[in-house]
Amino acid sequence: MGESNLESPRRAAVPPKKPFSASLTSAFKETFFPDDPFRQFKNQSPSRKFVLGLQYLAPIFEWAPRYTFEFFKADLISGITIASLAVPQGISYANLANVPPIMGLYSSFVPPLVYAIFGSSRDVAVGTVAVGSLLISSMIGREIHPTENPKLYLQTVMTATFCAGLVETCLGFLRLGFLVDYLSHAAIVGFMSGAAIVVCLQQLKGILGLVHFTLETDIVSVLRAVFTQTHLWRWESCVLGCVFLSFLILTKYLSKRKAAFFWINAMAPLTSVILGSILVYLTHAEKHGVQVIGHLKKGLNPPSVSELSLQSPYFMTAFKTGATVGIISLALTYIAPLMEGVQEGVAVGRSFALYKNYHIDGNKEMIAFGMMNLAGSLTSCYLTSGPFSRTAVNFNAGCKTAVSNIVMATAVMITLLFLTPLFHYTPLVVLSSIIIVAMLGLIDYGGIIHLWAIDKFDFIVSISAFLGVVFSSVEAGLIIAVSLSILRLLLALSRPRTYALGNIPNSITYSSIEQYPSATNVPGMLILHIDSPIYYANTSYLRERISRWLYEEEDRVKSAGETSLHYVILDMSAVSSIDSSGINMVEEVRKIVDRRGLKLVLANPGSEVMKKLAKSKMIETIGEELMYLTVAEAVAACKFMLHSSKSTSEVELKMYDYV
Repeated sequence: MGESNLESPRRAAVPPKKPFSASLTSAFKETFFPDDPFRQFKNQSPSRKFVLGLQYLAPIFEWAPRYTFEFFKADLISGITIASLAVPQGISYANLANVPPIMGLYSSFVPPLVYAIFGSSRDVAVGTVAVGSLLISSMIGREIHPTENPKLYLQTVMTATFCAGLVETCLGFLRLGFLVDYLSHAAIVGFMSGAAIVVCLQQLKGILGLVHFTLETDIVSVLRAVFTQTHLWRWESCVLGCVFLSFLILTKYLSKRKAAFFWINAMAPLTSVILGSILVYLTHAEKHGVQVIGHLKKGLNPPSVSELSLQSPYFMTAFKTGATVGIISLALTYIAPLMEGVQEGVAVGRSFALYKNYHIDGNKEMIAFGMMNLAGSLTSCYLTSGPFSRTAVNFNAGCKTAVSNIVMATAVMITLLFLTPLFHYTPLVVLSSIIIVAMLGLIDYGGIIHLWAIDKFDFIVSISAFLGVVFSSVEAGLIIAVSLSILRLLLALSRPRTYALGNIPNSITYSSIEQYPSATNVPGMLILHIDSPIYYANTSYLRERISRWLYEEEDRVKSAGETSLHYVILDMSAVSSIDSSGINMVEEVRKIVDRRGLKLVLANPGSEVMKKLAKSKMIETIGEELMYLTVAEAVAACKFMLHSSKSTSEVELKMYDYV
């Protein structure tokens, strides 16, 4: 079969023409709806379409009718378990964000209820996250001091939460989630590791019992604040901090050793809060330098619509903060992180969905997270996401549906209504210990070392983001991470790989000579593979690189005494598309080849490339007879033409001698 094809090589064909409207519709669908979410609506009655649309926007209407008592028992256990984690983490992260501790509990009540309606993941447990809290305190605290102007600071945090929800919802509805792909995995690893170290350093304030502390996040400022106040360190607070840090680290170690012990790690933060509160109450440690939370207001979330400062002079600060924190959460929707602690939001749901063999829609999850942050901003909450630690506990506890979030919210509601006075004596040092232990899992030094082994440039991206966060600021680290990720993308687009192909012995396969040293050059031909689409950004480079390949090959042939070059074959199998600048580049390469007395041959140009070549009349310019379906067929045709021209030359020479 292969031999017959080579005896009569097949030429590349122009695909059938499509109407412009059909081409535009197809391109739009491929860009924004690659998963074809509307296929379920085909051939359905209007009433059925309405029901399907309602289920698509609010998945609770899909799974609620099938809900069973067995599911409820599993969700009840997992919901109570994650509530035991949500209460201490909520208070701790609120403290990190420099907002009242009660807001951490508020944020574990309303947002989970909203997510249960709009979310499509069965496993995600909603709550506040450490890095988001740090970004809020860092970006807004730089403009408004949280203790000097607490009301304005709180209003700006609420507005930032509203903006984050708005951005997330818009990205979900407009199917623009692909925009966040520009933050690479390497950048995320470095950024999150650096942010985790910054968060841990910030907790030295609570561990050492310091009252006044810097709002700067860089390591130099934090260590200066620590060591210039050595006379204010409280040994009572240090002892408590060491005890609870040891306890929390031990429980985390035990839960990792055996999966069945996950509940030990889940209950450890709440246990620490209870034990710490009892200890302070019995010993009156609050009178001896151990700082406590103090009064927490009883009652459910008060409305906060009036707190949104959309016309404030700090609105742009709020918008920038909200958009940044929101997009950071959404970036992890499409980047599959290797480090367990980095995963937030939809990436968490997607990871656990793989274990249970069900699918979640990333854009629907964006809408769900956006809706819960919009609702949260109106009910005295601050920014929430899907923290990995809480979701992992929810998964291990055997949750079946999002009802586990409703159970957790109910437990938090009971806490808000009746139990908040019990947290009066909770020591801040315990909250600091909880945050430090949670952050230790985010410091992925192994992941950064792994990047060095795989890709040196990715390592540079990761370590630059890490150093930017640790030695400058969280914002600087984020800018470095995004900038280097985009630079990497631009380099890949503007400097695509090209390599020479050779024939694998005893086959019709043509592969990279660099990768397969056994591959041999075909006499009289230079076969080049272009490994990317051809756009205006890389046309100059490709033209110059192909020219260099030409003279390097001519020098090699001359020095080796081999057959001189006659054909240049461009393998375009990886060229998925080409623009007008690319067409001009192909024409310029053809002229360069012609000036050297050679012929340009194209192998396996794709449908998009053939359409553009046809419309630009380049097929007639190059010659339809010089475009082939595969490299093997192009080589066979060139060999035939080369042999035919030699035979003709020999006949003409004999005729000349005879005359």
